[in-house]
Order: sequence, then C-alpha cells, then structure tokens
Amino acid sequence: MSTTLTPTSVPAPARQAPRRRTRVLALPEARWALTSLIAFLLALAADLGGASAWAYGPLYAIAYAAGGWEPALEGLRALREKTLDVDLLMIVAALGAAAIGQVLDGALLIVIFATSGALEALATARTADSVRGLLDLAPATATRLTADGREETVPTAGLAVGDVLLVRPGERIGADGTVLDGTSEADQATITGEPLPVLKRPGDEVFAGTLNGTGALRVRVARDPADSVIARIVTLVEEASRTKAPTQLFIEKIEQRYAVGVVAATLAVFGVPLAFGEDLTGALLRAMTFMIVASPCAVVLATMPPLLSAIANAGRHGVLVKSAVAMERLGEIDATALDKTGTLTEGAPEVTAVRPLPGSGLDEDDLLALAAAAEHPSEHPLARAVVAAARARGLRLAPATDFTATPGRGVKAVVDGREVRVGRAETPEGDETTVQVTRDGVPVGTLALTDRLRPDAAGAAAALTTLTGTAPTLLTGDNAPAAARVAAATGITDVRADLLPEDKVTAVRALEQDGRKVLFVGDGVNDAPALAAAHAGVAMGRAGSDLALETADAVVVRDELAAVPAVIRLSRAARRLVVQNLVIAGTFITVLVLWDLIGHLPLPLGVAGHEGSTVLVGLNGLRLLRESAWRSGPAQEGRR
Repeated sequence: MSTTLTPTSVPAPARQAPRRRTRVLALPEARWALTSLIAFLLALAADLGGASAWAYGPLYAIAYAAGGWEPALEGLRALREKTLDVDLLMIVAALGAAAIGQVLDGALLIVIFATSGALEALATARTADSVRGLLDLAPATATRLTADGREETVPTAGLAVGDVLLVRPGERIGADGTVLDGTSEADQATITGEPLPVLKRPGDEVFAGTLNGTGALRVRVARDPADSVIARIVTLVEEASRTKAPTQLFIEKIEQRYAVGVVAATLAVFGVPLAFGEDLTGALLRAMTFMIVASPCAVVLATMPPLLSAIANAGRHGVLVKSAVAMERLGEIDATALDKTGTLTEGAPEVTAVRPLPGSGLDEDDLLALAAAAEHPSEHPLARAVVAAARARGLRLAPATDFTATPGRGVKAVVDGREVRVGRAETPEGDETTVQVTRDGVPVGTLALTDRLRPDAAGAAAALTTLTGTAPTLLTGDNAPAAARVAAATGITDVRADLLPEDKVTAVRALEQDGRKVLFVGDGVNDAPALAAAHAGVAMGRAGSDLALETADAVVVRDELAAVPAVIRLSRAARRLVVQNLVIAGTFITVLVLWDLIGHLPLPLGVAGHEGSTVLVGLNGLRLLRESAWRSGPAQEGRR
C-alpha cells in the first residue's frame, strides 16, 4: 500500500520537549553546603562586628555541623574499611583549630569542602539528566501499518524488526530502518552531524530520532529500539563516563599517604614525650600544634586558588570550565581531535558561487534574485541561505505565486509571470551542494552552497598544533569531500569522514592507546560519546546539544574557536602556579614541623606561620585573574 501526502510547504522543525534539569537545591549536598555557607557568613559578620561569643558561636557550630557531618560520616565509613580519607583529616583539623580558638579558620575549611562536594554532585546529576533527555529525541509512539493497510499508533519501545512505519511530514522517525516507499529529506544532524537535510528514497537508511522533512515515508524497522543508533549513543556516553580515568586533582593522588602520615606522626608527637615523662597538657599542646602546622590547609589552597582564578578568567572570556578538575585536565592534553560541522564550521550553508549559464541573458545578481524569489516562501535551510545571499547583495525580490515544494526535488513558483524551479542538481560539483535554477523549463544557471568555515578555524588549528606538537585530527560524520575541503582550509592532514558516534569514540581511544591525552572538541549529540571518552572535552555552546554541553568539561559560550587554545594555555599556567604554591606550602610545613619536633614552637607562632603560608599561596594563585594571563601567547607558554 502506498501512502502519499502532498505538502504545500516545509514544516517548521519539531522541537525536543524541554527536559527536566536537576535544580541545585534539589540535591541534599547543595542544601547542606548552602546552610553551612549562610551560617558561616552570619557568624563572620557577628564576629567581626564585635558581638559576643554567645551570638556567633552557635552560628559557627551550625556551619561546622551542616558542612561537616557528611564528609565526617564518609570518612568514618572509609576508616571502617581500613582506609583513611583526607576529608576526615580535614574535619579533625577543623575541629582541632576550633579547640585552640581558631574557630573561623576551621569553619572556612568546612565550607570549602562542603561547596566542592555540592558542585561535584550537581555536575553528576546534570550529566545524568542530559543522558536521559537524549532518549526523548526518539518519539514515544509511531504509526505502524498492519498487513491489511490499516494504521495503528503503538509505543516505539514495542516495535519489532520487520514492522512497517508510516512517517508523516515533520514527524520524528520512530526506529532505525530502511525506506520502502516515498521521497523526503531527513535532518539527521543529531546522528551524523551533517549540516543539511539528507535526501531519502526507497532503499536508503534512516535513524530513530531524526526529523522527517516534507514527504511521507514508509519505513521497515531494521533494528530493535534498544539497538538503535540513538540508544547506542546513550550507552556509549554512560560507559565512557564510567570507564574514564578517575578525575582527581594531582595533589589528591597523594592524600591517602599524607593523611596516614599526619595521623601517625601526631600520635607519635603526643605519645612519645608522654612516655618519657612530659606532662599531659604539654604533650597534648605539642601534638595539637603539630597537627595544625602539618594540616593540609595551605596545600589545599595551593591547588584551588590558581585553578579557580583560571576558571573565573576563562568565564570572563566566554569559556565555562565546569570544575577545578576539568581545568587541570585541559592543561594535560597533548593531542586534539576536532569535529567539523558546528565546530570548525558554523553548521549553516552559505552561497559561495552564482553561475549563470551562457545565453540565459542573466547576470549573477539576476540569477540570485530569481532563485531567491522562488525560494522565499520555503523554510528549507538551502532556501534560507539563498534568500540571505540575495538580501546581503541588496537585491529586490519579486513576489512569487503558486508556490509548491516537492520532497527531494525542490520548489516551484511563478515569478514575474514565468515558472521558476529551484532544486538540487543531480550531479553536484565537488563537495558543494549545487542548486539548479530553471525558467519555463530551461536551465538558466546554478548556485553553489557550502558549510561556512569559522573565521578563526585555521588560526585555532595552528595554535593547537603549537601547543601539543602535533596537528589536530578531524573526526566527522559528514562526507569525505566536505571533510577534505575543511581540512585543507585549516591545515589538518589526518582526516576521518563518514563516522558514526561509536567510530569517533574508537578513534579517540586509539589515540589514547598510543599514550596520548586527547582533547576532543565538538557540538552535537553525535559528539557526546567522544566528549565523554576523551581525556578532556570542549563543546561549542551556541548551537551545541544539551547532551554535548553537559558531557563536556568546558563550554565555549561565545562560539569562538580561538578560545580553545587560549584556555589550554591558561590551564597550563594554573598548573605551574600550583607547583609553585606546593613548594611554598611544603617549605612552610617542613620548617614549622621541624621546629615543633626539634625545639619548642609556640602555638600562636605555629598558627601564624600556618595561616601566613595559607594567605601567601592564596594571593599567589589570584594572579591568574589578570587579563594578561588570558592573552599570553604560545611562544610564552611552551609545550608543557
């Protein structure tokens, strides 16, 4: 049975239903962190304002309890498993600081830890939201045709291989399958990243979740819904996120040994003098002093201020880096892989050539105006590009009547009393999309359209080459000629085209198996698995899919590709400052600890030295807030 629907115009694109995003305060970690922060700020105001301890003391206690109970509980659970968590050490250090009168310092430490935990929980929840939201691309129901030609609406989850579906204009395709009958165009950018709708005829493959154009299609289901490409993207993202190397700041990699060492040393500092006859008060005071000066407060601040300052600086320049861990990872990369459509290009077609035929009596402006007049009522991306090109030249468009759009063939209209047809040419030229224009059945010329290259694409590719020592790899789902054109324009030599999402993941993992730490830059749903699998991922934000934006470690909000090498340089500067700060903090801790062990370090002097080192490393890290930190060039940066 053949089902035919005659459209009169291209339907507006169907939009994905807004997905539910986890709100910050829906997370218990965020609520406890906010409670701790508010209590701390109120206590600080009362403390600095000269109020009595009875006024600010309970507020500090609330800050300690709200922000510290969860890491303390987790630390005790870890201790039961014979693992000493540095979070528990920080809680003990905070309580120790309070015990000797440094209540403010301990509360600040608690607030920092609680806020960090809340941000991590939020990032995890948002990524999970996006993965679930991706499944909404596939429609919940589909129209299935029975053996006797009747139509029935069924859940897409219940479709089986061999079922025949009717997909009307403007609907999303319910399953991966093969076209049996009908001609249309499918917007499958979510799967392949192709910037333009793809012509679909009998025998062509279609994908679940992609948007049908103006023609009706009969599609035979070729894959179980659980095995569709869109479902495999979800699986790939989840698997890549689970198997990705543990995301830790490098200082955290030694936290276990450090925590055990400090606890053991504190017990020794307390127990050994006590065993040799020192009084209990003196031994306890010496041990408490040791724990304060050896506590990793300065080490924590040695790491965080440079990275947080780098995050703030990047944010001012349109790059959202999601965490300190993500900022650190960006500085570790030594290889890059780039998507094409929406990343190196803008993902929108533009007219690049107007070619009137000899003898047509038309010049370039006449031909473009004629085509734009006929295309003006259409909402097709190619039509919008033709009309935009005519308007850019200031051309007058004659009114069009009797407009008709035919799936796969183009449009027909009457312009100035003559029939004008505009449609894709059967024989495209190179990687261009070629549109043929006829008037009263006689060809009068062609228009060439290509995906517009970002103006900073070549410069960004060159900067990435300088930073990593190797040229980027181009990974795209688009066709080979289009990929080759973009690669030639940007100086990229390693080009891999016609890739499905799993192919991009395979390519990224192959690079990493060679010992490289790969940065992947993309924008679409089809890029999300590679963004998750790469050592670091950056998403182009303006047209990026929700899943890509949530999966990536950083988002380029202003769509300036040159910001990618800039944020890598900033991350490497932050890493250098972290090393400087660790040297400073380590020197202070060593001197103070030796003083306490060998001589007699007065507690106030120990606290002053400890707090002084903390302030010093904090101020050093804030240097990355300066504008010059963002503007520093590759020559100043060096490779690592």
